[in-house]
Amino acid sequence: MRKALVPGVVAVALVAAGGAWFAGRAPASAEGPAEGPPPVPVVSGKVKTEDVPILKTGIGTVSAFNTVTVKVRVDGQLEKVAFTEGQEVKAGDLLAQIDPRPYRAVLDQATAAKAKDEALLANAKRDLTRDEGLISKQFVSQQVLDTQRALVDQQTAQVAADQAAIDAAKVNLAYTTITSPLDGLTGIRLVDQGNIVHATDTSGLVVITQTHPISVIFTLPENLLDQINEARAGGTPLKVIAYSADDSTKLGEGTLALIDNQIDQTTGTLKLKATFPNPDNRLWPGEFVSARLLTATRKGGLTVPAQTIQRGPIGTFVWVIRPDNSVEMRTVTVGQIQGGTALVDKGLTAGETVVVDGQYKVKVGGKVIATPQGSQTADVVAPGDAAK
Repeated sequence: MRKALVPGVVAVALVAAGGAWFAGRAPASAEGPAEGPPPVPVVSGKVKTEDVPILKTGIGTVSAFNTVTVKVRVDGQLEKVAFTEGQEVKAGDLLAQIDPRPYRAVLDQATAAKAKDEALLANAKRDLTRDEGLISKQFVSQQVLDTQRALVDQQTAQVAADQAAIDAAKVNLAYTTITSPLDGLTGIRLVDQGNIVHATDTSGLVVITQTHPISVIFTLPENLLDQINEARAGGTPLKVIAYSADDSTKLGEGTLALIDNQIDQTTGTLKLKATFPNPDNRLWPGEFVSARLLTATRKGGLTVPAQTIQRGPIGTFVWVIRPDNSVEMRTVTVGQIQGGTALVDKGLTAGETVVVDGQYKVKVGGKVIATPQGSQTADVVAPGDAAK
C-alpha cells in the first residue's frame, strides 16, 4: 500500500515545483520591455574660437648658405695645417701654410732685377741729357740722340716689367698662406701636412660650409602659388618654421627668401627657399626637415582637438553631444590640422560639445557620460560597472 502512494506524492511535488517556477517568471514578463543600453563613457571637449595661423607644410632639405672647397693656388710642400676638423672659422683665419721659401727667392730675384734696370735707366737718362746739350753745338749727330732716347724708353719699359714681376712674385708668395674665405665650419681634412700639393689638384684641402645663416629648400603643391604670391604682396617676408622630419621638434624660424622661377612639371610642385639665422646650429646641412610656411592668420577660427575629427564613408565628421547627452554624427569641413588642433571651416558652431575620445563605442542617438578633456584622472566607467 505504501509503495503505491510513492508515485502519487512525487507527481504532486513536481506539479508544485512547476507552479512555483511559473509564478517566479510571471512578474518578470509583466514588467514590460527591457531598458536600453547603458550610457557610454567618453571624453568631451568644446568647440573654441581662436586666431589660427594658416600653415602650408612641405618636406625640405637644409642647405649651407655658402659652400667653399678650399684649394691651393701654387705648388709646394704643405708645411702646416692650422685648422681642426669641425672647427668654426672666421673669414681670414689661417687654414694652412705652403713652404714659402721658393716664392720668396723669386721675389728677391725680381726685386734685384728691378734695381739693376733702374740703375741702367738712370745712366741712360744722364746720357740723353748730355746728348741733348751737345746737339745744338753739333758735337753729336741726330742719329745718336735718337738712339739714346730709344734706349731710355727701353730701360723704362724694362723697369715696368720688373715691377710686374715683383707684383706677381708677391701674389704667389701670398698664395702660400691659405686663409678662410668666409665664416663657417670646416669639414674633414682632405690633405695631410707634409704632402706636396699642386694648383691643379681637384680635391682641395677642406670644405667649409656657412651655417650662420643657413637655407632650407622645400616644396609645396603648385596650386598654392597664387595664395603664396598674394601673401607676399603685402611686402612683409613670410615666416617659415622648420621642424624635425617627424614633426616632433621645432628647429628654428626663418623667412621665405624666394620661389623658384619654374614649376617642376614631373611632380607638380613649387620649390621654395627660406633663410634661417640658425645661431645654435640646430639646422645642419643635408638634414631633412618639415617646413611650415605661414601664409595668413584666420581670425576667430573654430577649433577642436585633432583626434575629434573622424573619417568614414561620408567623409570627415565629428560626434556632437546634445544637451540631453545623446550624440549625433555631424559632417564637417576641415581647413587644416596642425599641432594637435583642427581648424573647422564648416559644420560646427562655437561652444558646442564634441566627443574627443571614446568614439569607437558611440552610436547615433546613443547616450554618453561625458568627462571634459583634461579633468579626467582615471578611466571613466559606466554606473553598472561601478556597482560591480
